[in-house]
Amino acid sequence: MRRVTGLFAVVSIALFFAGCSGIDDPTKDWSPEKLYKEAKGKVADGDYETAIKYFESLEARYPYGRYSEQAQLEIAYANYKYDEPALAIAAADRFIRLHPTHPNVDYAYYLKGLVNFHGEKGLATWLFGAKDDLSDRDPKGALESYNAFREVVERFPNSRYAEDSRQRMAYLFEAQARYETRVARFYYERASYVAAVSRCKYALATYPRTPSTEDALGIMALSYKAMGMNDLLKDTMRVLTKNFPNSHYIAEVNALTASR
Repeated sequence: MRRVTGLFAVVSIALFFAGCSGIDDPTKDWSPEKLYKEAKGKVADGDYETAIKYFESLEARYPYGRYSEQAQLEIAYANYKYDEPALAIAAADRFIRLHPTHPNVDYAYYLKGLVNFHGEKGLATWLFGAKDDLSDRDPKGALESYNAFREVVERFPNSRYAEDSRQRMAYLFEAQARYETRVARFYYERASYVAAVSRCKYALATYPRTPSTEDALGIMALSYKAMGMNDLLKDTMRVLTKNFPNSHYIAEVNALTASR
């Protein structure tokens, strides 16, 4: 019982001093315009923590009006720059939910895409050759980024962010295709041929006409060869040869055939 009472006393004292410190808050008499201007200044200076506090104070004190609405969006951006992706996405989602027809709602979607795209750096590093554990890689963030950019492109085609969103979508589309073929290669090298074929088929169906198409067909052919599924191997090789006549996979399959 004494522990509970003691804890209550500590919490009460903390709240008391927190309330006292609020009396000395230099922003307490600031207008919404001044709060917004000062917060934007903190963003420009790279002091995102203080900027977030100012924006949150603005929204709490003046919950209505254009400054409050804009502060909600600025909180998302400041959290993004402050490397708080979950908070940034939550703030962007809140803005979209509260202001679905706001003139700047396109930016909220674009920002969601950027936040997840920032996390794509790890995936891109792995895709382009860095050694990493396959189990550590999850394409969920890349897919969410793609979907956010697609919202911008499809719903706001005239947005100033549409073209950049379109370019990032193209990159993410190819990145996802490479991810799938890298997974397929992972399974093939561990003699999990059925799983390798499955990932290749998924890559071909979901991400067609990308540079990774050759890899998907090639790994599938090698897997069919390893399983002795000659009819399927023949069909795959026909498609591979027609579309990529100089593919190194053709030589690999032929070399395996000649060695047996």
